[in-house]
Amino acid sequence: MAAERFGSFGRTTPPAPRVTAANDAIALLKGRAAKNGSLLGYGNGRSYGDSCQNEAGSVVDMRPLNRIRAFNVETGVLDADAGVLLSDIIAHAAPYGFFPAVVPGTQFVTLGGAIANDVHGKNHHRRGTFGCHVVSFTLLRSDGRSYRCSDASNARLFRATIGGMGLTGLILSASIRLMRVPSLDIVEKATPFRDLGEFFDLAEAADQANEYAVAWIDQLAAGHSRGRGLLFTGNHAEHGSHKASRAGGRLSVPLQPPFNVLNRPFLTAFNAAYRWKKGRSPAPRQVGCQGFFFPLDGVGDWNRLYGPKGLFQHQSVVPEDAARRAVPALLEAARRAGQGSFLTVLKRFGTVRSPALLSFPRPGCTLTLDFPNGGEKTLALLRELDRITVDAGGAVNPYKDARMGAETFAASFPEWQRLEALRDPAFMSDLWARTAKKLDVRRGTVEAAE
Repeated sequence: MAAERFGSFGRTTPPAPRVTAANDAIALLKGRAAKNGSLLGYGNGRSYGDSCQNEAGSVVDMRPLNRIRAFNVETGVLDADAGVLLSDIIAHAAPYGFFPAVVPGTQFVTLGGAIANDVHGKNHHRRGTFGCHVVSFTLLRSDGRSYRCSDASNARLFRATIGGMGLTGLILSASIRLMRVPSLDIVEKATPFRDLGEFFDLAEAADQANEYAVAWIDQLAAGHSRGRGLLFTGNHAEHGSHKASRAGGRLSVPLQPPFNVLNRPFLTAFNAAYRWKKGRSPAPRQVGCQGFFFPLDGVGDWNRLYGPKGLFQHQSVVPEDAARRAVPALLEAARRAGQGSFLTVLKRFGTVRSPALLSFPRPGCTLTLDFPNGGEKTLALLRELDRITVDAGGAVNPYKDARMGAETFAASFPEWQRLEALRDPAFMSDLWARTAKKLDVRRGTVEAAE
């Protein structure tokens, strides 16, 4: 099986050197046969970093397990294989007036991947994470047993697997509860704000009044325009489409450009055009769900635009009481480093608690920045962003990361040992190997590199 496509979305790490078919891995685990190295489930490769990579062993291609098994049109509970894409779930449930309660920024993630990363969306303040809507799942571990996990059965494995980044075994199938919506269309409103102070003044009221809320920041704006942006709010339209539009778009990046297309002149022009187009009218407008939730899905292989060296994405969350100083500091660090972020997103996380042992979202504000890989200068910036985040009492998102150190990981997830205790010994990822496995379990300190 060709392994080239089994890389990370950021394209800063080599693709998986060994790939095992899902059925072969299932037979191997059920037979409790001798395994050559560790395993790690691999969905559709939309994680930006190395949480989906396993250089020392092999990744398991879960996409062939892609059957929707059942859907209760009264309760909204859907049963499906772990390799089913969210786009398939949306298309299947839309005619019945249902939509996933939580969707990330792309519909091209698998059900198993959404659970393993406990993904979040634009409505965390109301619905929490994806894991909040998981009813149960079947987990295959290296002891040869399949565990049916829920909040009431095998509850420790249930909580460890949600947000466990594939380290507790193979998720084979799952049941999730969708939410009933009047239509898939969204009534969207764009509210310009002059600076971050005005955003913070608007944000809480926006969350209270709307199902969805997220802000775009003009990261390159300087002087009196520093921190300006647009606050997008949205609610499902009472009258609109009940049919999912065509998954994906007609545009694509068929070839890898030899350089980074998203350079500073391009970003400056793009930000000005985007701010004018989206913010020129304060009136609400009805838009399709694809454009509201998944705008980048309309361009195939858009990550190639960052050039052959790929991109790093940095997502942080900081507590509410630290956000007014930490978020400007993060943006200022990027400006000082001369690094431009193509899409800079700011939103608030609410207080809805995830069932997961390790879940990235927590009450506060989350900022997402992405940068073309410029080598050491970019890595130095990312380390500075880590420092600002940790000093503010925040956390760095592991499933969007490809390089954070063990100290940053431990500060972000001080209870990481609880997942390590339930990790299947036959499963490993490159992320876990370079962070948690370098931490001394007894003392929780960073071991000296051997």
